Amino acid sequence: METITIMPCLDMKDGRVVKGVHFVNLKDAGDPVENARFYQEEGADELAMLDIAATLENRKTRLEWVKNVSSVIDIPLTVGGGISSPKDIELVLEAGADKISMNSAAVMNPGLIREAAEKFGSERVTVAIDARRNGEIPSGFELVISGGTRPVGKDAIAWAKECQGLGAGVILPTSMDCDGVRDGYDLEFTKAVADVVDLPVVASGGAGKLEHFYEGATLGDARILLAASVFHYRILRIKEVKEYLRGKGLQVNL
Repeated sequence: METITIMPCLDMKDGRVVKGVHFVNLKDAGDPVENARFYQEEGADELAMLDIAATLENRKTRLEWVKNVSSVIDIPLTVGGGISSPKDIELVLEAGADKISMNSAAVMNPGLIREAAEKFGSERVTVAIDARRNGEIPSGFELVISGGTRPVGKDAIAWAKECQGLGAGVILPTSMDCDGVRDGYDLEFTKAVADVVDLPVVASGGAGKLEHFYEGATLGDARILLAASVFHYRILRIKEVKEYLRGKGLQVNL
């Protein structure tokens, strides 16, 4: 049985953790360093930090944020936002990240995935895939980039499979339709991605109660369960989630 891991996510803007609904209406959710330290103490297995405005503002990830957060944790840190070249990856890893996540840049330049995997190792390369429902796309899920502002007319599920072929080590799919609403992960989208790749898939966007985490792992076939607002606003505690999953027969690190 695969061990299920819990990954809180720090969405960053202007030096603060923020959280929105459907990628908009952002609200402050605290200090990144305080949150990172708290989540490690709470038993998080990994941590994600996404500079959500980097691509839209046409800039690179703020390296000082990475340094500050990485300095207070020992768990693996995945950093994304504005990463568009091997040099960007190098700088982010040097700043303390263990893995990088790329999204828009990978769509615009798929060769970047292969280059990153060859230079830094597949295990350090996560490809984040944002999608929205669109009945005109074969799978029903259309790829969107630039923080959800630009649909690109490409099938998100086909793209996930392509990413594996290019050398990605982890796929992080997020459904715009479910993001931030706490009604549960988009299980159909998550499972569709998991069905076409042999990589760890991260369930992301929409977790609001304990059952959602169990569904993400069992119905969505995700190995990593990411959540933001439920942890930021202390609606659920990480230990509580892990104990619940273990009680349901899943393997977790307590």
